[in-house]
Amino acid sequence: MAITKIFSRYIYDSRGNPTVEVNLTTEKGTFRAIVPSGASTGIHEALELRDNDKSKWGGKGVTKAVSNVNTIIAPALIKANLDVKNQKAIDEFMIKLDGTPNKSKLGANAILGVSLAVARAGAAEKNVPLYYHLAEISGQKTDKFVIPCPFFNVLNGGSHAGGALALQEFLIAPIGASSFEEGLRMASEVYHCLKSLAKQKYGSSAANIGDEGGVAPDIETPEEALDLIVAAINKAGHEGKIKIAMDAASSEFYKDGLYDLDFKNPNSDKSKWLTAAQLADLYHGLLKKYPIISLEDPFAEDDWKAWTEFFKTAPVQIIADDITVTNPERIARGIKENIADTLLLKVNQIGTLSESIEAARMSYANNWGVQVSHRSGETEDTFIADLVVGFRTGQIKTGSLARSERLAKYNQILRIEQDLGDKCVFAGAKFHDGYKL
Repeated sequence: MAITKIFSRYIYDSRGNPTVEVNLTTEKGTFRAIVPSGASTGIHEALELRDNDKSKWGGKGVTKAVSNVNTIIAPALIKANLDVKNQKAIDEFMIKLDGTPNKSKLGANAILGVSLAVARAGAAEKNVPLYYHLAEISGQKTDKFVIPCPFFNVLNGGSHAGGALALQEFLIAPIGASSFEEGLRMASEVYHCLKSLAKQKYGSSAANIGDEGGVAPDIETPEEALDLIVAAINKAGHEGKIKIAMDAASSEFYKDGLYDLDFKNPNSDKSKWLTAAQLADLYHGLLKKYPIISLEDPFAEDDWKAWTEFFKTAPVQIIADDITVTNPERIARGIKENIADTLLLKVNQIGTLSESIEAARMSYANNWGVQVSHRSGETEDTFIADLVVGFRTGQIKTGSLARSERLAKYNQILRIEQDLGDKCVFAGAKFHDGYKL
């Protein structure tokens, strides 16, 4: 089934910034994909092409990327007459058409929009759900699917919120639930308790939410945030069944080889900046005191030695994001240097679905888990909900229990679980080994 038409336009993401949308047409119909955008982005990510015209959208326009789809990618792909079921051939064709190491000529956002739309067209051509098609092209089993344990971002700090809190995300994971449906209910109950407690302790504005739907009270220390979350879990009656995860996003506060937990203060006291060893001690203290099961980006994106040293003694899942950026070359180095045991997979970090498949396969082959992730600038596109089921990763984070662009993904997983019935299993406490279930 060949492509007959590709048309791109810009629409708006959850932060009100332009992003790329692609419509791809075959004889089966028209298939749409929308590209997300990150705020705390790793410097090694594939290039998200922005216009940099400060007179429009503050330089964040994507008209160049849209034009590249319409004037370069579309005519070339249609002429090539490739089958939409052959995802790898189409992705490799676009990578070659771009010809740069980081997709800077055409833009990773332009290429990814087409790549994801192709996958939807391929599923339609085979008359199967998207998650089923994704399982087949990624080499995963299709007799019994794995529904992921969700990690909900319930409290925001770092670059996603105001206030002095340096660590970016505090999440809850309902590992004790019997199904995704039950986990979603439990997390919803904790989230509402958290909002209520935040208002009681920090005032009415504390229930205001950050970019990913988590509350963003004016908190200074991780202990304050964790105490509040533990209290909400207990109040909701889910103690022991819901655990906590953190994303430090430490590249955001890494300066001159040190870590500045007061990085939002322009007059921060350099004598209080932490060495990697001191930051590791801080994490170990938190891991001993609180029911934490996962820690993402504990150190900066090029602080390889600190990652390796910390992982030797880490008692929980350690997730690599900014340091690996879903890039097979950097993942290979991370595996060799033993920096972590889990990859954070974001399709827009690398720019094609096929390269994302390679990243997941490489992780699985080396006993790494994979957590599928949204971006802080999201859209109503639910692609990653099908991807997490198709790739069998067992875990996903896609925001809080608020904001429709986040709930769209959770609601889609809810539908998939119900549609599959006894042909699926909920990862729950085995979230790290979803691909082995």
